[in-house]
Amino acid sequence: MAKKRRKPQSRSRNRPSAASTRTAERPRPAGSNDASQLDRAEPAEPKTEPRPQRPSAPPRRPPAGAQRSRAEKKELARAEREAARRRIARAQRRRQLVWIAGITIAVAAGVFFFTNRNDTSSPPPGGLPGELTTEAPWPANAAKSPARASALGLPPEGTTMHEHANVQIFVHGQNERIPTDIGIDTSKGTIQSIHTHDDTGLVHLESSESREFTLGDFFGVWGVRFTPSCLGAYCNDGNNRLQVFVDGDEVTDDLQDVQLDDQTVIVVTYGTPAELPDPIPSTFDFSSINP
Repeated sequence: MAKKRRKPQSRSRNRPSAASTRTAERPRPAGSNDASQLDRAEPAEPKTEPRPQRPSAPPRRPPAGAQRSRAEKKELARAEREAARRRIARAQRRRQLVWIAGITIAVAAGVFFFTNRNDTSSPPPGGLPGELTTEAPWPANAAKSPARASALGLPPEGTTMHEHANVQIFVHGQNERIPTDIGIDTSKGTIQSIHTHDDTGLVHLESSESREFTLGDFFGVWGVRFTPSCLGAYCNDGNNRLQVFVDGDEVTDDLQDVQLDDQTVIVVTYGTPAELPDPIPSTFDFSSINP
């Protein structure tokens, strides 16, 4: 019978135990490239790229001063709304005032135009009916005085206004008579608001309305041509010049617009400077007027 061979004891003594194999880590040979050995040793962690760090936001600065409460913010907003409302209201008031001023000026201009459109001493184009362009002396020429007064836009005769002025005329140094009944047509019984009752140069202003009358109105009713440069047939020529004086003082403005103010003395002259009356008449006895 054959005997079983026993393993040498030396080999069994030198073999490591299974427990020591499991617990002891086998040293990794240097320079080994065996991927399976690495997998069996320990699973490698996946490699991840490092995330770029975001720059940290700068710290917020606290608002200057003390923090407002909710009530204070509401009050501030209300005050701002009220200030804006006041600004809008002021702008609206300014626009309204501009409109009111413009309308007022337009209305005043319209009223002035319609109430004074006939208040002019300038005769209409072509002259007045029956106007005289002859040399002095001139007659009363009253037959067409109503038509001339109407063309001048003069009011009817009346008692609302009753004033007087004195008019004197000198041509080449000679005092020219102002006839009686200028503006009075005795044949028809008509009388104009500007008229004379005698030949003293006393002009009666008896009107149904109170208004200004001018020297141009007087010559217009009389029917004698009177412009800034002509009186009847006499016009400015060389040294001969038409001039007007009021209470002794020469008028340099438009001669037709000289006003017939109450108790004024108006002197109309035509000729050379040497032919002017000396002195220029500046007084008249208005006390002789019958009431």
